[in-house]
Amino acid sequence: MCGFGVIVRTDGGPIPAEWLDVLHDRLRWRGPDGRGVHRMAAPGFTAALVHHRLSIIDPDGGAQPMVLPPRGEADDACAVVFNGCIYNHRALRSELERQGHVFTTDHSDTEVLLHGHRAWGTGLCTRLEGMYAFALVDAGARRVTLARDPHGEKPLYEGRMPLEGGELIVAASDARAVAAILARARGAAAPARRTDGDTWATYLRLGYFTAGDTPWGSAGTPVRAVPVAALPAPDPGAAAPAAARLPDLIEAALTRAVSRRLEADVPLGAFLSGGIDSSLLCCFAVRERPDLSTFCVRMPDPRLDESDAAARVATHLRTRHHTITAQPAPADDLARLIGHLGLPFADSSILPTYWACTAARASVKVALGGDGGDELFAGYDRYRGAAVLARGAPLLRCLPAGIGRRAWPLGPLARIGRMARSARDFPALGVVALESIVPLSALRELVPGASTPPARADALVPHTTRRAGRSPADGLRDLDLAMYLPDDLLRKVDCASMTASLEARSPYLDRDLAAIIRPLTVRTLTRGGPKGLLRAIAARHLPAAIVRRRKHGFGVPLGDWFRTDFGGLRTVLEDHLRSTDPFPGLPIEPSVARRHLDRHLAGRSEAAALLFALLTLSMWARSD
Repeated sequence: MCGFGVIVRTDGGPIPAEWLDVLHDRLRWRGPDGRGVHRMAAPGFTAALVHHRLSIIDPDGGAQPMVLPPRGEADDACAVVFNGCIYNHRALRSELERQGHVFTTDHSDTEVLLHGHRAWGTGLCTRLEGMYAFALVDAGARRVTLARDPHGEKPLYEGRMPLEGGELIVAASDARAVAAILARARGAAAPARRTDGDTWATYLRLGYFTAGDTPWGSAGTPVRAVPVAALPAPDPGAAAPAAARLPDLIEAALTRAVSRRLEADVPLGAFLSGGIDSSLLCCFAVRERPDLSTFCVRMPDPRLDESDAAARVATHLRTRHHTITAQPAPADDLARLIGHLGLPFADSSILPTYWACTAARASVKVALGGDGGDELFAGYDRYRGAAVLARGAPLLRCLPAGIGRRAWPLGPLARIGRMARSARDFPALGVVALESIVPLSALRELVPGASTPPARADALVPHTTRRAGRSPADGLRDLDLAMYLPDDLLRKVDCASMTASLEARSPYLDRDLAAIIRPLTVRTLTRGGPKGLLRAIAARHLPAAIVRRRKHGFGVPLGDWFRTDFGGLRTVLEDHLRSTDPFPGLPIEPSVARRHLDRHLAGRSEAAALLFALLTLSMWARSD
């Protein structure tokens, strides 16, 4: 787990040390255990690689940038910088050694990338099982290869700028670092930021940037996320597994997925919330690690606290369980997280995720978690809501406009209110409306210059259309797997865990498991109730009370905290939104933002999600 950057010039020009200093400044929080720099040059080609390391596998031998010297005239020197973990690195190493490759490290997974590139070229990623982002520079071929894992667990951003006689390519784990170097290359004083209305309307509607977008860069030199690798294509001649065999296939794949993620040269544990996802993976992990440490954070609000349920699961599994009372400082923690992320981000669960990672880091350096379970196994209420919305939008639009606006956000009345508001946007957005944190009517007021509906909504809607027998719920799940999982949940986990210097691993994102689960329909996955297929597997190993327990969200009572100033949140919210210019240079209407703030603080509406999106946007917009 690390942070890295690479700068390449295909005109052969110099790479100033100042540019490398920018990478170091922005990446050091991601890797406290070591740093390295390597420069490369060939005729008409220069490159520099920077790396900051959190050492997990082969701490003594895995320093980066890692360089593979040429074996002979047919080879060229290659160098790599890498963030993540290759879970099948030992099997790949054995295969490569049989082909004659000679490794110099004891068991570094990084070195597998270099030899794998030399052996398999562009086919390397099809052989990798892991979470990864890497930049591999082949100076002789005058080429840089950028890659990310199929689910997007690890971040990687790139920007390109034409040069006389070539091109400048900048890539890094941090989007702001890329923008800052592009700005210096242009001679600009500060990184360019996007100012078009559609960009900000999309962010405020979804709460995150997606489809590769970032708020950094200009029209000519945008900073974008590197696309994820493709999952292996299914065998067109293979028959779909019979329904009766699915539980056995899935259990075997999940068992292997957990086992793959237990290798570490540092202490390892697991998050245990008491929910079905984390309970099942801990059940499989403790078979190989009988002394497994598990962690749950007791949340400040009893309505959102799952620590008692987690303790019951831990007692059943006989893990070394730690229940830690959160010591939150939400205002300060949020500023730190947004500063590290370098992006506005509207998912408030980044705060409890960070607190859980910080608590676990006191005992371990690696922790398994249940991320991806809800998306793969259709665990969200909105999948059931998609069918209701698709059939009943006209009737739902008849409900009063204000229904549920002052209700507890996780309560039934609030859910009905969200369905009614989604129904009003259904003609423009389809079931994508269920993903929105702000209705289109409010969006038009906040970003008056944006398209109506936002232009990027058109790109999302095809994901939700019925195709080859796929239902609206299937379409929404497809959308979550393509966007919400990588661009919200995994971005959140990466930032929160790396801020705590903890490596987070997700067995549910194993590619072999995904190959079985992704093609299944929501109807198949939820036969017998929400997450029915996974619960049927869990029932083999866990007590019925655990298996039947309703899903709890991992969140905080943000609306109440804004009103009561818990941890200084109301103070920082008002300081930003009531400032003279809360969104400098951006097409956001401050008076509309303040109106939402006033109504929420007075208890006339529940606008916590929107206010959190606006707060992190203001934090980002007013940062250096």
